[in-house]
Amino acid sequence: MDSNTIAQTAVIGAGSWGTALAKLLADKGVQVALWGRNSVHIAALRRDRENRRYLPGAALPATLLPTDDLGGATGCGCVVMAVPSHGFREVFAALIPRLADGTLLVSAVKGIEIESGQTMCQIMNAELAKQNRHGRLHVGVLSGPSFADEVASGLPTAVTVGFTELQAAQTAQQLFSTSFFRAYTSTDIIGLEISGAMKNVIAIAAGISDGLGCGLNARAALITRGLAEITRLGVAMGAKRETFSGLGGLGDLVLTCTGSLSRNRTVGLKLGKGLTLAQTLAEMTMVAEGVRTTKSCWRLAASVGAEMPILEQVHQILYADKPCRAAVQDLFQRSLKEETAFD
Repeated sequence: MDSNTIAQTAVIGAGSWGTALAKLLADKGVQVALWGRNSVHIAALRRDRENRRYLPGAALPATLLPTDDLGGATGCGCVVMAVPSHGFREVFAALIPRLADGTLLVSAVKGIEIESGQTMCQIMNAELAKQNRHGRLHVGVLSGPSFADEVASGLPTAVTVGFTELQAAQTAQQLFSTSFFRAYTSTDIIGLEISGAMKNVIAIAAGISDGLGCGLNARAALITRGLAEITRLGVAMGAKRETFSGLGGLGDLVLTCTGSLSRNRTVGLKLGKGLTLAQTLAEMTMVAEGVRTTKSCWRLAASVGAEMPILEQVHQILYADKPCRAAVQDLFQRSLKEETAFD
């Protein structure tokens, strides 16, 4: 499939990231259906030509059609999944009968399903197999340092698109790339997905550190040792080690741990300043994937025997009410060791 043949795309999920990607493609002249399950919200998008709830200030071009009908994906050459991870499987399963053979399926979701321990691409492949469509569609991922607000504003951004087949990755690369949005290709889907999920957990840790006033030294240490943990888990699952030094690994990790627009860092900041998890989530207007991903990655790490001390402490803070300062103390009281790149 050539990117020039993709005249229509569907983006499934009308939150901030889905809307930003839909706008990116529509601004290129691609006909885009932007799906959301809330009919009132979709009606507001149609009326206002703006997503005032999740992406205020970004005008929606005429080539972008908000819809609450999954039938809008029928006949599209590319379908982008941008729904939260906990609702991903249900929505995708309902979407499959509407997909044409050869369609590019792009996950733009950075999470791991708690119940199954599967990444979003693994979920897509599993659901396609159930409906006897496996192997007739192209499953891939888009990942990298990319805040929705900045993409919607046309600020310079670079990401990676990963597919098992290089040709599919190159088609997606051409589709998404613009004068300010640059896409690189990869064939390491699992590496990109583990990076995208785990960086949110480390961002919560970085936010906790900042909320406690631990300083910039501590944040730098968390990013560095966090990257080691992400790499350790990814390699244990068959990922390529070099993926974690790229945009989907180090790039996304740095952005999410330091950027003021990071939802997951914001969760950590609030926890570090003394709020409970319930109070923190009550104050959030958008989903912070790292909260659920902490549980799924913790289970995943245990299943493959990966030692992940930062993940362990974040899990105890979120799910065992461990005081944040006690978690910091426990990290520093671990046995001393030689530093190697990923140990």
